[in-house]
Amino acid sequence: MTDERLAALEARLLRLEDELAITRLIASYGPLVDAGVADEVAELWTEDGEYDVEGWHMRSREDVRAMVDSTAHQSLIAAGSAHFLGPAAVTLNGDTAEAVCESLLIRHRDGEFFVWRAGANHFRLARTPEGWRVTSRVTRVLDGSDTARGLLRAPWTGANITSE
Repeated sequence: MTDERLAALEARLLRLEDELAITRLIASYGPLVDAGVADEVAELWTEDGEYDVEGWHMRSREDVRAMVDSTAHQSLIAAGSAHFLGPAAVTLNGDTAEAVCESLLIRHRDGEFFVWRAGANHFRLARTPEGWRVTSRVTRVLDGSDTARGLLRAPWTGANITSE
């Protein structure tokens, strides 16, 4: 009986550790991308990980690094911005996981801050020797569309998320 209870407790602890690691990984994106540290942002992804956001489809860790180093992104953060990813709902499946969250991009202009974009985010993640990493992130603006809302419910509906 004690061995069974210990094994159950260990399984629960490992699940919590995995969820915490994934939550931390997703939460670290905003501060890292706003700091403009391209290498650290890129390391959140697997080598062939994808990031698809309207107008920009990155198909590798190197593409993510290039996005952070781009003139467009550097100009955005130089003017003042905050990428905030809300709490993620994580669904574990062994060495893979899905997570969804909403995000806000807050910008600074003329001494004031305003929400420039609200997004729906769907992540696929994998356990790697370096820890959990993003294999795919799809972000769509929360404009009332079925596509954006579908991203948020995908882990519970089993929807197949593809880039558009």
